[in-house]
Parts: sequence; structure tokens; C-alpha cells
Amino acid sequence: MAAQTVFVWEGTDSAGRKASGELRAAEPRLARALLRRQGVVDARVRRKRTALRFGERAKPADIALFSRQMATMLRAGVNLVRAFDIVASGALAAILQGVRDEVAAGSSLSRALARYPAQFNRLYCNLVEVGEQSGTLEAMLTRIAADQERAEAIKRKVKKALTYPSLVVVAAVAVCAILLVYVVPQFETVFAGAGAQLPAFTRIVIRCSELMQAWWWVLLVAMIGTSAGFVLMKRRSKAFAARLDRVALKVPVVGRIVEQAAVARFARTLGTAVAAGVPLVEALAAVAESTGNAVYMAAVRGVREEVAAGRALNHSLRDRGAFPGMVVQMVSIGEESGSLDAMLNKAAEQLDSQVADAVDNLTTLIEPLMMAVLGVLVGGLVIAMYLPVFQLGNVF
Repeated sequence: MAAQTVFVWEGTDSAGRKASGELRAAEPRLARALLRRQGVVDARVRRKRTALRFGERAKPADIALFSRQMATMLRAGVNLVRAFDIVASGALAAILQGVRDEVAAGSSLSRALARYPAQFNRLYCNLVEVGEQSGTLEAMLTRIAADQERAEAIKRKVKKALTYPSLVVVAAVAVCAILLVYVVPQFETVFAGAGAQLPAFTRIVIRCSELMQAWWWVLLVAMIGTSAGFVLMKRRSKAFAARLDRVALKVPVVGRIVEQAAVARFARTLGTAVAAGVPLVEALAAVAESTGNAVYMAAVRGVREEVAAGRALNHSLRDRGAFPGMVVQMVSIGEESGSLDAMLNKAAEQLDSQVADAVDNLTTLIEPLMMAVLGVLVGGLVIAMYLPVFQLGNVF
């Protein structure tokens, strides 16, 4: 059964009056047919706007919240269809309503979720399917939610560490622009009346002020255009996004954090899949995207091909050269002892701890560095304006 969609309609009822409303149907043609059977003519039908449309990606936090809420509902004894009626709200409302309708029509939850790959990836659907088949759906959803919440916590910590320097840079640019546009011209008038020879540094600042006053709108448009173009290229060009991922891994200090975070996501997600009973080759194919970095996606896909050919996982990871020795060693121990999922989870926990410590250290280092940058930029402009004061003293 096709997923039902909410449509908004306007038309004329059997009494000739204008009428409007909403209805559910698989497609606009069927919606108009339903309206004709109800006596509505000249009906105009359009898809109801929602916060999230098919094909758009939901935020991981939304998926984690949905998983946690569904697990709670199932633990409380609420049946699956009724659980969807309760949790189908927010950004995922339209998607969850479609899933709910398919489940109510007799489809399995995993198959219904698989119809929305942009929101529920292959690994998510595989884990849900394992939970359904083993009768542990509530426990599986709880574990999925916990893993996603841990990953999001690390991501928020990294973003928080980068927010401060970003704000400092924006503040520095804004202060410099104000000084160049409004303050420097006042000093320039004083210097011109004094007739003194200005230092080279001061002349450079005055020239920058003149350019800023004449072309500020060009600079503003260029900055906005560059930022928008960068975001669009990153979203629409896989090659550009992959190049950025490679560059990120080479940035001092930050590159190490990105690497550890990507490997932690890989280890945690693979550990969850293996613990759920997903075959290793299939789990590796589904886990690749969870790394969040194109370099590691390619590495995991290469590992998957070698494992499918019969090679041990730890040997393949070691030869790729992208995975830390600690992870390779723990995978080796897990394969030999038959506790691969436990070893992967321990590796993920250790890497998460290292990422948290690295982010804290980065924050400690960035704060004085950003203050120094702000001081140099603003202080440099102030110094440039006051240098001629000493020469003015000689003139008078």
C-alpha cells in the first residue's frame, strides 16, 4: 500500500458553495477522485506543506528523539500504530504519518521506514528488522537512541568549541569595519589640516579606509556570495565535500579531533550492528556513512570488500592506515575472543573520551589566541591613528 499524503483542497460543493479542507490520499489524482465522489467539483488539490518533505534529511537529533519516544511507548505496552499517533509530531510529522499508515496496513516497521531512506538509513532499518524478528524491538530502539545521543553529544561539544572563535572573528571584523568607516576618516581630516608627513603604516590604514567607504557594499556582497556559494557547493558537490573532508583531517589539532570522532562513530555503530546479529559484511556496507567523513567512508567500503573476500577485519583495518592502532588491536582481540561487539564499544568509549579531552584543550588554547588576534587587529588600527600624534607635536 502506498504511503498516504495530506492534501489541501478547495472547490465547490453540491450546493454551489465554496468549500475547502484536507484529506489523505496516495496521490493528487486519487484525492480529486475522492472529492468527486463527495460531490466536490472544480477541486484544486495541492500537497500540504510540512516542516520536512520526502527526500530531505532529518536532523540526527530528531531521529534519536523519535527512537527514544518509540522505545518508551513500546515499553509501556502501547501498540505500534497507537505509538505513532502519539509521537508523530514536529519535523518528522509527515514522514512518521506515512510510516504509521503503512504499518496499520500490515507492513513491517522496517519495510515502512525503508521507504524513507533520506531519514532512516540502511543501517537503521536493518537494526529495526533484527529487533522485529527477535522480539526485542523496544530494546533495539533504546540502543539506537543511546548511540545516536552519544554521537550528538560529542558533535555538540565540538560545535560549542568552534562557536567562540567564530564569534570573536565576526566581532573583530565588525569592529575593524566600524573603525575604518567612521573613526579613521575623522583622524584623516585632522592629519590633513596639520600638514605632517604620515607614517607608512598610517597611510596604509587610511587607504584601506577609503576603499572601505567606497566599496563596502561590494565587499559585503562578496562575503555573502562566497559564504552562500561555499555552503551550496558543499551540499551539492560530493567531490567538493570530499575535498573538504580530506583537508579537515590535515588541519593541526582539529584534524586529530575529526579523525577520532569519525573512528568513534564507526566503532560504535559497527558494534551495535554486530551485537544485533547483522552479518559483518552487511553491517560494514551500512556503517560507512555513519563516519561522517568521505575519507573514512571510502576506507570502510574498502574494508568491506576485503572482508567479503574472506580477510580478517583487523588485518584490513590495519592495512588501510586510517584507523588508530588501538582500534585495530581491540578488533583483533574481539575477533579472537568472539566478543567483537564489546571490543568495538570499548574502543568507541575510549575515543569519545579522547575527543572530549581534545576539545577541552582546544577551547583552552583558542580563547587566548582569539583575544590576541582581536587585540592585534583593533590595536593595530588604533596605533596607526596615534602614531602621527608624535609628529604633530614636532610640527607645533
